[in-house]
Amino acid sequence: MKPRRRLTAFLALATVGTLVLSGCTKDNSTTDTATATAAKPSRTYVVITHGAPGDSFWDVVKKGSEQAGTDLEVKVQYEASGGDAAKQADLIKAATDQKVNGIVVSMASPSGIESAVKAAMAAGIPVVTINGGSTQSKAWGALGNVGQEERIAGQGAGEKLKAAGVKSLLCIIHENNDSLRARCDGAKDTLGGTVTILNVDGTNPAKAQSDIQAKLTQDKSIDGVLALNPDIGVATVDAASAAGSSAKIATFDLNPKVLESINGGKILFAIDQQQYLQGYLPIVMLQLFNNNLNVVGGGQPVLTGPGFVTKDNASKVADLSKAGTR
Repeated sequence: MKPRRRLTAFLALATVGTLVLSGCTKDNSTTDTATATAAKPSRTYVVITHGAPGDSFWDVVKKGSEQAGTDLEVKVQYEASGGDAAKQADLIKAATDQKVNGIVVSMASPSGIESAVKAAMAAGIPVVTINGGSTQSKAWGALGNVGQEERIAGQGAGEKLKAAGVKSLLCIIHENNDSLRARCDGAKDTLGGTVTILNVDGTNPAKAQSDIQAKLTQDKSIDGVLALNPDIGVATVDAASAAGSSAKIATFDLNPKVLESINGGKILFAIDQQQYLQGYLPIVMLQLFNNNLNVVGGGQPVLTGPGFVTKDNASKVADLSKAGTR
């Protein structure tokens, strides 16, 4: 065989050998990947809140929980009871019957969901509570609580409103919720003036705006209004304008319109409890517990607020709010 033919034959054999080896390597890689995937535990976590679909606050919580599910490669189901404690309890019972790997529950009405939460834990399902109820959560033996201490947040609001010169404050409660009452109580602690409670229907923003406008028209002594969620905060701006009121307005929580109103000088500040974290962190906590028996918080709530968004920093979070994460 001539040298050129010998070289050609050698290269052909080398190419065949490489293809064979490559085929073996590919098969092993595929097998290893399949084995790793099969060995990886598949978990389902259910987030059950008292929010309503389309609520700007709870939509951010939902987004946070779903992002955590994507990041951790676990399934996250989000359920909302629309402020109905009995329905929320039923959703907790349904999740317990499904034998899910963990449950996250908001705590608007702790007494209404207590038996359902305790039954879930008795069935061996870890529970993380969010958005209030830290005292009850600890007493029940929940894995942890994520949120802000509402009375302390209200006290912070009262201090800022007092510094702005407010002496007669209207505090608007938009649903039957222990945490909202704690916010108004906190504002009363530090304002040093009078605090009047106005109950409105948060599920009907137009009616809520009308009720706020009527109150501001009737009582001209009101020089400050504290709304307890962003949708009511925006409604308050419109109500005050229609009533010809110069009352200073503050709100809890954020949405793009609240940030626009802060930048435009129509809202003094918003208290930011970073609800995205209230969706995201509990999924991380449940996964860490199931993987490694880690418990976060040391028996104390994991605080996500309060923070204050004012005209000085509103523009920095505006784009994040539009993206649905603040």
